[in-house]
Amino acid sequence: MDLNLLFDSVEEELLEGLDEAHSFGKAITINTYNVPDIDGYDIALIGLTETRGSQAKGDLEKAAFFIRKKLYNLKKGGGGNRIIDLGNIRNGINLVDTYERVTEVCHFLITRNILPVIFGGTHDFTLAQYGAYQTFEKLISIMNVDATVDLNDSEAVMPNERFVYDILTKEPNYLFNYVHLGYQSYLSELSTLETLETLFFDTVRLGAAKEDIKKMEPLVREADMLSFDLGSIQDQYCPGHFDSRVFGFTGEEACQICWYAGLNSKLSSIGFHEYYPQFDSDQFKTASVVATMMWYFVEGYYNRKDDKGFGTNDYFKYEVSLENEPSSIIFYKSKMTEKWWIEVPYPDEYHKFARNAIVPCNYSDYETANRGNIPERWIEMQTKFG
Repeated sequence: MDLNLLFDSVEEELLEGLDEAHSFGKAITINTYNVPDIDGYDIALIGLTETRGSQAKGDLEKAAFFIRKKLYNLKKGGGGNRIIDLGNIRNGINLVDTYERVTEVCHFLITRNILPVIFGGTHDFTLAQYGAYQTFEKLISIMNVDATVDLNDSEAVMPNERFVYDILTKEPNYLFNYVHLGYQSYLSELSTLETLETLFFDTVRLGAAKEDIKKMEPLVREADMLSFDLGSIQDQYCPGHFDSRVFGFTGEEACQICWYAGLNSKLSSIGFHEYYPQFDSDQFKTASVVATMMWYFVEGYYNRKDDKGFGTNDYFKYEVSLENEPSSIIFYKSKMTEKWWIEVPYPDEYHKFARNAIVPCNYSDYETANRGNIPERWIEMQTKFG
């Protein structure tokens, strides 16, 4: 694939005045003229300027520029710097054409073990991100961070209001789990939430997530891809959204989620969407928050620990006996990271998807089993497998 045919280079003015020795922008490779050979890179930054997925009026096409301006001026982290900024994907003749370009590029990168970080554009590009996994023909899990559930099935609404419906109904469908994190009850139709529950997908209310953000880590750890709508973050941190709200995640909580996503060795793509610079503060506060979220994701990525398999000496194995069925439940704890997993039996026909039999959990699930109760996490996964 000739990436030069699909990308516009990054504006050279973004490189002016950068700290030569310590800035993030000077520590990475940036396409300012020609895309170099991508072999050997770990992460590829992809800007979007497409606006046709939303009815909101704004300068959405400038989002990638302002996010880069903030990101490049951050200090480089302690991890590796095998990162390339490919520039902005050129918009197609129509919106679907742009989707296809994003899907094609993400698939191309993932097959080469390069993780795409998509930023800018509308939230419906989650559908294009998901499309990159279709040809792998394996079950995947999606985490979507959003204050609303875009599950409208009407052809009359804009794509960024219905893309979740399009993902759930896309054929062929290899979606194992969909996690909707941070929905706000007063912005979400009860019937929509009931639909997701009927499909045995996970929905986490904003209040429940904020009660203890650390408990969200196992859900993030299960995801193959993550998509972040900036409208899920409080207005005081992210005013640059066409419908910013008082309630939502704090900037720190958003960065914590991104840190968890970076640490997740399973996750192979991430997207940040719905930033409208014209609604931002004079200091471009939203762009700063998004840049910091991306920075934490990159740092998390370079702190990933390779999993050597649950049968190795890298894990403690605990078997908890129960009085009824199941007679016992097996847990694993990483000696290196102290993270927990729970083993869930699966039907014979699921053997080819055996990686889903041992799923992330919290220490609290282990404590629940030790009290003689079946952890809710075990029950949820049994229901999905069944």
